[in-house]
Amino acid sequence: MAEPNTATLLLIQSNVATTVKVESRDGDNIGTVHAFMVHKATGRVTHAVLSLGGFLGMGKSFYPLPFELLSFDVVRDLYVVTIDRRLLEGGPSWSNNAPVFDQAYADRVASYYGVSAADVSSD
Repeated sequence: MAEPNTATLLLIQSNVATTVKVESRDGDNIGTVHAFMVHKATGRVTHAVLSLGGFLGMGKSFYPLPFELLSFDVVRDLYVVTIDRRLLEGGPSWSNNAPVFDQAYADRVASYYGVSAADVSSD
């Protein structure tokens, strides 16, 4: 796969330094936030990349989720996924090689979850 032209990609991945837990609406453990996708020009988080499964760093899967589908619980210091876990687990994901997070991929993720696409192209 060819390296993307980084001058045209306006999202940057910001890895999370500490573990931020993610739960379902029902209180079940889903996983953790691995990273946030941040729009370079606005500084706005457009997506959270959730890490699910795995053991000792092996076998993890990563799921990009539009940030609007998470709510933060300040009392418990964690995120709650506002959609059904089965919908999340059936969504776009990867385990080894992350896709190029360009406008086409952001549109695909948004379409799957039925939300408005984040504009990750140049303004």
